Amino acid sequence: MPKVIVCGRGGSGKSSFVSLLAGELANRETVLVVDADESNLGLNVMLGLEPPTRTLMDFLGGKPAVRQKLLALLRGEGSEDLQLFEGSLELGSLPEDFKSGGGQLTLVRVGKIEHSMEGCACPMGVVARSFLKQITADNGLWVLVDTEAGVEHFGRGILEGADYILVTVDPSQEAVAIAEKACGLAKEAGKACGIVMNKVDGETEPLLKEKLMQRSLSPLGSIPLSAIVSRANLLGDPLADESMREELRQILVSVATSLRNDSSRRRQ
Repeated sequence: MPKVIVCGRGGSGKSSFVSLLAGELANRETVLVVDADESNLGLNVMLGLEPPTRTLMDFLGGKPAVRQKLLALLRGEGSEDLQLFEGSLELGSLPEDFKSGGGQLTLVRVGKIEHSMEGCACPMGVVARSFLKQITADNGLWVLVDTEAGVEHFGRGILEGADYILVTVDPSQEAVAIAEKACGLAKEAGKACGIVMNKVDGETEPLLKEKLMQRSLSPLGSIPLSAIVSRANLLGDPLADESMREELRQILVSVATSLRNDSSRRRQ
C-alpha cells in the first residue's frame, strides 16, 4: 500500500496534479486521497466528488480534544508514540460521513480552518501524521496526500507515515528552491523523493530541467501546461486531460519501481 505525499510551493499545481494522478490510478487501482491542506477548499471539485460531511478532526472530537491529547503527551502521560486513532485503522471502518466517493476513488479531509482566530493549524498536522501511520489496507490501495504549500508539514512529522515524497515544481525559482529543501528533508528522514515538473511548455521545460539538474535533482517526468485543465479549474469541473495520460503513467511507474527497489533493499 504505497503512501505518497505530494508537496510543493503555493501555485505549483500540486492539488491539480494529485487529482490527475488519482484519476489515472483509479483506472486500475483503489485510491484514497487525503486532503491535508487546511486552506484549500477545491480538491473535491477537481476530483469530481462532494466534500465529506465531516473531517478526521471531527472524528477525533475536534480541535479541543486533539489539543488535550497533545498536552497530555507534553506532560509525559501515555506513550511517546502518539496514536490518535484507536488500534489499526482501515478505510472501511470510517463512518460514511467522514469520506466521499467510494469504489475506486475515496476522499477524506483532515480538517479545515473554519473560523477566524481559531488558532494554529498544528493539530491538523498531528492528525494527518497519525492517520498516515495507522491506516492499513490491502496491497491494492494507493494513498495520495495533498499537503499545504511549502515545507512546514515536514516539521510536523507528516512524512513519518509516508513511503514516498513527490514534489511538484512549476517554472519558478522559488519552486526549485523548495524542491531542493523538501528532498533534503525527505532524505534526512530516510524517505525517497521524486520531482515532477508541472505546468511546463516547450520553452520552460528544458530551462526548468537544467535548473533542477544544477541542484542534482533529476525529474521523474513533466506535466504540460494544459488549457483543458485550466478551463476545468475555472468552471469547477473534474480535472482530466487525455493527452497527458502517458506522462502520468510514466511517473507512477517510476514511483512504483522506486518503492519496490526500496522494499528489496530493506529485506536484504
